[in-house]
Amino acid sequence: MAAGATGYGDILKAPHAVRLLVGTLVGRLPNATGHIAIVMFTRAEGGSYTLAGALAAVYGIATAVGQPLLGRAVDLFGQPRVQLPAAVVSALGMVLLTVSGTDVLPLAHAAVAVAGLFTPPLEGGLRALWPSVLGGEDRVHRAYALDAVAQEVMFTLGPLLVTLLVAVQSPAAALLVVNALGVLGALSVVVSRPSRAWRSAPREAHWLGALRSPGLLALLAAFLFVGLALGSITVAGVAYADDHGRESVYGWLMAALGLGALVGGAVYGARQWSDAPERRLRVIVALLALCYLPLTLTPGVVAMTALAALAGLFLAPALACAFVVVDRHAPRGTVTEAFSWLVTTFGVGAALGTAVAGPAVELGGTAASFAVAGAGGVAASLVLLVTQGVLGAPEHPADVPPGTENDRSGAAEPGFSSGHQA
Repeated sequence: MAAGATGYGDILKAPHAVRLLVGTLVGRLPNATGHIAIVMFTRAEGGSYTLAGALAAVYGIATAVGQPLLGRAVDLFGQPRVQLPAAVVSALGMVLLTVSGTDVLPLAHAAVAVAGLFTPPLEGGLRALWPSVLGGEDRVHRAYALDAVAQEVMFTLGPLLVTLLVAVQSPAAALLVVNALGVLGALSVVVSRPSRAWRSAPREAHWLGALRSPGLLALLAAFLFVGLALGSITVAGVAYADDHGRESVYGWLMAALGLGALVGGAVYGARQWSDAPERRLRVIVALLALCYLPLTLTPGVVAMTALAALAGLFLAPALACAFVVVDRHAPRGTVTEAFSWLVTTFGVGAALGTAVAGPAVELGGTAASFAVAGAGGVAASLVLLVTQGVLGAPEHPADVPPGTENDRSGAAEPGFSSGHQA
């Protein structure tokens, strides 16, 4: 494995790359911060924590449902016709929440449901665009790693932005500003030439869509457990901070987790990989599980912070490698939907992790809640081991680079042929 000769700088120098990456990240701010902003707004309106949690849960479930449905619509009708209208409707749902407040509960629940259901699948859309922007397979794979690293930055800075807006103005202002930024981000993406030109390849009519791929189903099952592990850590971290009597400890743990993911993703993306991504993913997820297990020791704060950084080290590489595997196993003409299913499955797993870790704290203490993360990582690794036969037969072999006639992204305008930019 030789170090990549071009690195991330080569990716960012490609025409449209920075605009698409930044636009997608800004467009996803509402999704990254929605649950936090909803909780803060509900509490400011005098609502209980139970109501705040319920509204955030409705938003999360609606987002999980909407992503693959909108992803399929993008594959069928193109990005501009779906992404921007969805972003506008989602933002209007949040506007309705800020205007109506939480006094009329059915209306409040309907508002967050609309906001979540119409959250545009910008994440899957960006990954569908990379072949047309970058061309070569190695560059596309490096872009997936860059995407995973950028996510960590967004999920770190997004909540800080919400907190700042709440402190300077109000929770309602935070909701409105973040969603306005989301619409602007989506707009920046869909008016770009690659987004306007992109077309999914012809697809076989099938009600299961991307889910008819056994390899994709195996991958989704594994990342359900990866999401469960990560979700449980967020709850276990709170319990650990309570044990040590300092709320700031939780911030240190989450920051260390994110820092580990940033470092791991940067190192992973700076290298060229010659082995099959399915095999590589099994190794990375096994290492991810191995790094989750020491968290159950719950040592002192300094050592625990170091363990949190170690636990995050293989997260971004696992996601980046999973993007490659999704790309190889997605049935022709379903690439955006397939990526959206990964987002949904990961999110559902995270929600399950938070739900399981709470009772684990009550029954067995903080160590037991961190054990949920370890169990999730081990389960994900076992799924990949058991299904390696299925994952060994991708829909799109590794020797077919993105942008060829077998690629899922087609052309619609001169200058874009089979996903390649002229």
